[in-house]
Amino acid sequence: MMIINYILSALYIVYFFFFLFLFHPIQWLAYNLFGLKAHRTTVDLLNFFLLRGSHLVGSSLEYNPPANLPKDKPLIIIANHQSMYDIIGIIWFMRKHNPIFVSKSALAKGIPSISYNLRKSKAALIDRSNRKQALTAISDLGKYIEKNNYSAVIFPEGTRSRKGLRKFSSGGIEVLMKSAPSAYILPVTVNGTGKMDAYKVYPVNSFIKLSWTALQAFDPSKMSATEVAAKTKKMIEEELQRQNTID
Repeated sequence: MMIINYILSALYIVYFFFFLFLFHPIQWLAYNLFGLKAHRTTVDLLNFFLLRGSHLVGSSLEYNPPANLPKDKPLIIIANHQSMYDIIGIIWFMRKHNPIFVSKSALAKGIPSISYNLRKSKAALIDRSNRKQALTAISDLGKYIEKNNYSAVIFPEGTRSRKGLRKFSSGGIEVLMKSAPSAYILPVTVNGTGKMDAYKVYPVNSFIKLSWTALQAFDPSKMSATEVAAKTKKMIEEELQRQNTID
């Protein structure tokens, strides 16, 4: 199996970085010539190709969309975080909701396509060593999604957890709730991506089932951020257990 992983991984990594480098100038042209909406379209297409690249290593994709979402409401998407591949699926599968991420500021430099998108997409680029800056950036994102009925994506674990769930921090959730008071909470369970990049960069594990499941959205207006964090963690954890029991 490891020999197969190495062979397929080589193809996949070439494919992956080819599209990152290809779409970097495409993003630049779209943004500077046609504006933010055109830029978002190019980012969606980039992530479509990146996501489909997982087929090169024999992985399957599954998306279970949200049901009965309120119309004309912003969303605060709260997801578990297993891998960088989590983001690719969220961007593509939830593109109709214009997902914008809370991200480490360090990722906004040096990575083809990805860094440019973070800088131009209105993402909340946070410096974890600077609490004031981080809270301000998240608040600005909340105000932006409130105004435009877009979605903010936050990983409350703070860092990747390939096995199980880490503690869900409520700080960023609280800021988003205050700055986007009409937003609904949409928990999203990501599963399998942590197995795919268990070796971080190389090799990429082959023949993994990758899934993104949007759970029941809810109105957090009468809840504290701590309660929201606890509820979403429980929902995501139960869905992970259900899926892993079936598999």
